[in-house]
Amino acid sequence: MTATTILSLMAELSGTVLGTEPHTAEGVHDYLSAGGYRELAHPERLLEHIADSGLRGRGGAGFPAAVKLRAVRDGGATPVVVANGEEGEPGSVKDRWLLRARPHLVLDGLAHAAAITGATRGCVYLSDPAAGNAVRRALAEHEQPLPIEIVETPHTYVAGEESAVVRRINGGPALPTAKPPRPFERGVDDRPTLVSNVETLARIALIASRPDVRRRTAGSTLVTLSGGGDGVLAEVPYGVSLRSLATLQGTHEPPGALMGGLFGGLIGAACLDLPLEPEALSAARTAVGCGAIRFLGAGECPVSVASDAVDHLAAESARQCGVCVAGTGSIRDTLHTLHLGTAAPDALAKLLRWSEGLPGRGACGLLDAAAGNAGSLLRTFPDITRAHLDSPCPSCAAAPRGRGLSVPVPEISPSPATPVPALKGTP
Repeated sequence: MTATTILSLMAELSGTVLGTEPHTAEGVHDYLSAGGYRELAHPERLLEHIADSGLRGRGGAGFPAAVKLRAVRDGGATPVVVANGEEGEPGSVKDRWLLRARPHLVLDGLAHAAAITGATRGCVYLSDPAAGNAVRRALAEHEQPLPIEIVETPHTYVAGEESAVVRRINGGPALPTAKPPRPFERGVDDRPTLVSNVETLARIALIASRPDVRRRTAGSTLVTLSGGGDGVLAEVPYGVSLRSLATLQGTHEPPGALMGGLFGGLIGAACLDLPLEPEALSAARTAVGCGAIRFLGAGECPVSVASDAVDHLAAESARQCGVCVAGTGSIRDTLHTLHLGTAAPDALAKLLRWSEGLPGRGACGLLDAAAGNAGSLLRTFPDITRAHLDSPCPSCAAAPRGRGLSVPVPEISPSPATPVPALKGTP
């Protein structure tokens, strides 16, 4: 599978034409000439702009960015700021693309976050070698207002969880820890720590450069779309329908989708008219998450998709919590028997019990994601799931294991930018 990019607002602080695709990593001269690295005279005013914009974190939880910045600023000790570029979700590529193509935008946002919080140390946390090289070049091109180090980690599903980030930067393994305390209370070097997704920081830099369009900046988001055709990385406005995104990606009339990477669970065709909007999706018992959406192809069985998702989660377990190891493994094994058509009569009852009783019992969200996939499968596709108790499913038998979970990062080449069709509703 190849991947393409369609950009709009994220290109505003560069020489790239709105609605086209930058193909090379942005250099400091272009970034400065477009208004980047603007001196921040009033950090409190920028914080007010961020709060007024309604900007939420883009790492998955969607927590208000201004609230998090204030909590770190008021933590009682000199803070640390961290740009989290470690994408554990296999279907997401936006963070690696941003670090590879627009490292100055991320570093600028990190510097603004440091000015707001009073931090004297910054870190860029990642596992992608190409992203690391791009950030090193950017650091060599432009002197930053605070020391910034690159901290590399092995790529795993849980390595980007905020307590795992702190643990790795402090010299330990990239594994989650029990809460409290949370990083904003006590993190790197036992100091209040802002662990912020790189897209969140990029949008902070855009708000600092163009406060007059701050709500528009906060009102769009990067999404990684995959399914029946090639993967697509695009910036879209909140409010666009999921069905429009499926059309943009090339999967027409999908029977459903796997939402939020592996965290938002499965939705059916009836939900595709929902807007890409956190509250609306939460009301439908799903989530935007990291912005990764995998559309089901025609004839693709949701049991197979759920089984693949939980199989990946079980393999990526940190194996620190007994309830996670046992619970995720049990869900995986039971879904696999459904996939093979060999499930016991009580398989659905077990999945329902686990989906309701396991969330919230692990140190991170991995167990919740596994339980959520099982619960959403039962809730959204009850007839299809029940039919797997009677006989093997031809679609499941034909589907290769793990198909379509991963999306490649779009190539950044020196070829001229090519205009792409604007998505209806794009700012």
